[in-house]
Amino acid sequence: MRCLLILAHPRRDSLCGALFDACVDGARQAGVECRELILGEMNFDPDVHAVSPEWQPLEPDLVRAQRDIAWAQHLVFVYPTWWGTFPARLKGFLDRVLTPGFAFRHVTHSQWDKLLAGRTADLITTMDTPPLVYRLIYRAPGQQALARATLGYCGLRTARIQTFGPVVASSAAQRRHWLDRARSSGERLARGAYSPAQQRAQRLVAWLAALRLQFYPMTWIAYTVGALAAVVGQPLSMAPYWLGYLTLFLVEAGTVFLNDWFDFDSDRRNRNAGPFTGGSRVLVDGRLERPAMRWGITLALLAAGGALLALLVAVPAGSVMAITVLYAVFATLALVYTVPPLKLSHRGWGELDVALTHSAGAILAGYVAQGGAWHDSLPWLLALPLGVAILPAILLAGCPDRTADLAAAKRTLVVLVGKRSTVRLAMAGALVAPALAAALPLLLPALAPLLGWSAAGGALHGLLLWWRLRRFTFDPMPERIDGAIVLALTFTLWFCVPPWVVLTRMAGA
Repeated sequence: MRCLLILAHPRRDSLCGALFDACVDGARQAGVECRELILGEMNFDPDVHAVSPEWQPLEPDLVRAQRDIAWAQHLVFVYPTWWGTFPARLKGFLDRVLTPGFAFRHVTHSQWDKLLAGRTADLITTMDTPPLVYRLIYRAPGQQALARATLGYCGLRTARIQTFGPVVASSAAQRRHWLDRARSSGERLARGAYSPAQQRAQRLVAWLAALRLQFYPMTWIAYTVGALAAVVGQPLSMAPYWLGYLTLFLVEAGTVFLNDWFDFDSDRRNRNAGPFTGGSRVLVDGRLERPAMRWGITLALLAAGGALLALLVAVPAGSVMAITVLYAVFATLALVYTVPPLKLSHRGWGELDVALTHSAGAILAGYVAQGGAWHDSLPWLLALPLGVAILPAILLAGCPDRTADLAAAKRTLVVLVGKRSTVRLAMAGALVAPALAAALPLLLPALAPLLGWSAAGGALHGLLLWWRLRRFTFDPMPERIDGAIVLALTFTLWFCVPPWVVLTRMAGA
């Protein structure tokens, strides 16, 4: 590991200086390649006099500091906590050295590239305030500012914060213990910035991010609507219910993993990624490696096959063929969203694919798992307004991705027709979905109690969504439209939650 250690106490002969030396000694004895910056010995103006920091020429010591930061894989800051935060010398150093173009690059007023991403940092600080008081009462303002608002903004992830105090009341033995801890902190860098427990936790968090769990609840509700519609007023067969949903969950997991795999080129170009767009970014950000993702895809799909086999064992023999064919068809449609050779999302068909699999696919999966016939009209009619309601969300989600998709030769529907035409299609979906919910009971009266609230609530929500999107047809669309996407996603709930509630009450009665 290449480690840059920065002493930010103005006096070299201080406790911070001793902790710094101990940490350096421990790191070097463990074989870590180290460089040092002693801020008190550096010659630079801590004030930014130019309009922007990058316009002010850097002194030779700051040029060397930037070179050392670029070289390092890990940074260690050793400093005293004064008045709740770090010394003015360190603040001035950060103001001057973490300049635009070196530490970060603005893309828009709200988007930026973190140019120091992939690096980690440790903070070692002394204070006279009891550490628990500092953390619980004062909320650790200096540590939060340095770790999150400064280093985090530039892409550095803080691996460890060590606080030594209160210094004013410490004994010689206590200070020797602190020096031993600082030396151990340096030694552990030979094994990496993170402890084994931290590495496991980060791995788990990365996999949870890769799953994109924010999209699963609607699939589960739609699946449950189908299951309840098959038994109408009767209790569910719980083994087929859970095995069927487990199969769906694992297929969806495999699908989002495959999306990250095959959309990597587009995702890495995407400057507008958010919670609903641009993929999970675990591969782009290096939180997971491609071999790990390959194993994740393989395990998810094998587990989905195992869950489907268990489902087939749990259901009556008469349902086996229908379940096998239906699950295979919709699983294939889900997977070929990005998988070659079809790559539906690259040919302008991905939006329709998502709408179909998350409406008819989910509802029918629940319906046949409970013994319903796939050709019954009820599940298909329930799925129709839901599928149309999904379209605004999936269409809008493609708008922030358009520039990156175009650069990666990914011909989504948004790329093919443009943002304004896409918005008009989303506006049409916001009006058509509640109209369908109101009209379908005329074809099948049994739908009236299931879709009544969908028609009424969906109409109000759809008008709000239509009005929100209207301005995008004549004003330039912002690069990020998270608010509009959230409004579109919640719009879909009107077409699965009310039927779910009504069917649940019928089963309870």
